Amino acid sequence: MKIAIIGQQDFGKAVLDAFLARGDEVAGVFCAPEKPGAKADPIKAAAEERKLKVFQFKSLRGAEAHEALSGLKVDLGIMAYVLQFAPREFVAIPKHGTIQYHPSLLPKHRGPSSINWPIIQGATRTGLTIFRPNDGLDEGPVMLQKECDIGPDDTIGSVYFDKLFPMGIKAMLEAADLVVAGEHKEVVQDESRATYEGWCRSAEAKIDWAKPIDQVYNLIRGCNPAPGAWTTANGRKVQIFDARRIVFRRFADVVGKLGEVSDVTEASFKVTAQGGIVEVLRARGEDGKKVSGGEFARANGLSNGAIFGG
Repeated sequence: MKIAIIGQQDFGKAVLDAFLARGDEVAGVFCAPEKPGAKADPIKAAAEERKLKVFQFKSLRGAEAHEALSGLKVDLGIMAYVLQFAPREFVAIPKHGTIQYHPSLLPKHRGPSSINWPIIQGATRTGLTIFRPNDGLDEGPVMLQKECDIGPDDTIGSVYFDKLFPMGIKAMLEAADLVVAGEHKEVVQDESRATYEGWCRSAEAKIDWAKPIDQVYNLIRGCNPAPGAWTTANGRKVQIFDARRIVFRRFADVVGKLGEVSDVTEASFKVTAQGGIVEVLRARGEDGKKVSGGEFARANGLSNGAIFGG
């Protein structure tokens, strides 16, 4: 088939590579312009290396972008990790329209941080959706879905890179084949089941040590590696990445106050939350370097009794 890919970053590049590897014709690649001084987007670099046409418009709303896509005369548009708004008039240009990837089981978790939130909320299942984009955010008809588990210690990194990323590439190929063959079905999303969350950024990633241990631990793993759950020590920001959860089973297990360092080992330090302890295996201070929890504690003078979040 002859396609145009609208995408960004490593996922967009991987989708590009997958279609090319099986012999499809990529007539053009659309990606957002880089910020001044930034490296070329991976999908742009890959497209230019293969001598493909690359289009970088500040907006996909304008006539210039629409004319560029129309001129390619493609069978299908493929949206693979797109942060730019693509209006209905743009996505309708290809012969068979456009399909889009979203890393959640729509209509659940519409929005830009749809991998973070299921983990933060303690979900045990998530997945991906291939759908028809429209002018609503992640609101178009569903064409294909794939599910995967969220393990009790999965992070956003493991869920995305080990599960949703490779599954998503295969799903894009499968959905494209179904559409071009006229064998796909489109199911309108059930609005009564829909949820939307905004960005998971620094404000949302702040740890409250008074929250139940499961909520604290889910926040840490749902923000690992980005944006990085954080707290403060002596007025300085501390990000927590790899960690373990230790649940109190009886009153005699309780150690320390909420937010208090209860132990420092060679490899980690432990902080008390409501109903348990978070053992921090990797952390980062304001110097920007990730180190083991034990190394961080020693470098920053943390010892038993130190308080986080004060």
